[in-house]
Amino acid sequence: MMRVLLGVLLLSGLAACQRAPEVHQHAFFAFGTLVELSVADVDPQRAAEAAEAVEQVFQEYHRLWHAWHPGPLADLNRALAAGQGAYPDPSIHLLLELAAPLAERSGYRFDPAIGGLVRLWGFHADTPPQGPPPDAEALRAWRAARPSLADLYWDEGQVFSRNPALQLDFGAFAKGHALDQAIARLRALGIDHAIVNAGGDLRAIGRRPDRPWRIGIRHPRAPGVLASLQLEDNESLFTSGDYERYFEYGGERYHHILDPASGAPARGTTSVTVLHSDATTVDAAATALFVAGPEHWQEVARAMGLRHVLLIDAAGVAHLSPAMAGRIRFETDPPPPVRLGEPLP
Repeated sequence: MMRVLLGVLLLSGLAACQRAPEVHQHAFFAFGTLVELSVADVDPQRAAEAAEAVEQVFQEYHRLWHAWHPGPLADLNRALAAGQGAYPDPSIHLLLELAAPLAERSGYRFDPAIGGLVRLWGFHADTPPQGPPPDAEALRAWRAARPSLADLYWDEGQVFSRNPALQLDFGAFAKGHALDQAIARLRALGIDHAIVNAGGDLRAIGRRPDRPWRIGIRHPRAPGVLASLQLEDNESLFTSGDYERYFEYGGERYHHILDPASGAPARGTTSVTVLHSDATTVDAAATALFVAGPEHWQEVARAMGLRHVLLIDAAGVAHLSPAMAGRIRFETDPPPPVRLGEPLP
């Protein structure tokens, strides 16, 4: 599903890029969203090669990692549900290896083993559900089973699950890993200045010819931009918000960022933005910090090795790490109330 408005906006502007022909753009759909590539300081032929390489990365991973369309991940989930072992696709094997320590450090607030819960809420679909919320008894049964990545184990190259309720869904960090792989492909092609923006989540290298890449962060409750910042070389910025995939039922908003502990959409937060070098890490972290909420985001940020965090709570207060406070500029008048956290390592 394409987001109506991206969580992070590239503030260069299409018109500006058209006036600067040395910045080449390419766009395509993958992972249910619009992916935009901007490449600077190369000729048109090399830009076209870069665009082809990046699109190939995303389309291949979209096919391999899709949680509900036929493919290697669906096959793996069927085997796990049946109590059988399976040899996962090498790319899925790598995702599992990357996800395990991230899930543990997040206190399993980020946990790709909750695919069954995602399905219960109706977010295992190409369009958002219309409601109602899941049956209360079905949710109680899922919470009683409480699958997690810790239930997986390996034996002679095969992966098994101790918990038949475990179903994998990499939606909370697959896009980040795809971005890391896309940037690696660009570097292999000799591209030093580019930004890949996947539905508002992005990774950048180098800069525009005349200035750094500058981005805007979407306001979670009003049209337009809440804040902006300039990206340095090799930085990733991800935003998780309750406005991305949701439905309203009985006057209440039910969004897709699910708390594994409660089995329900996480409450207390409207959006989280995280800045980090590694897109795989920052994608998982944005989900974990959203679930952690205003009370616990700092402890999770420390555990996951993060320094730059912006969390907007349900009251509109901006919770900022000191490092992020030094990078960000609020664009609203008046700016939101700010609560500064403790320094993060």
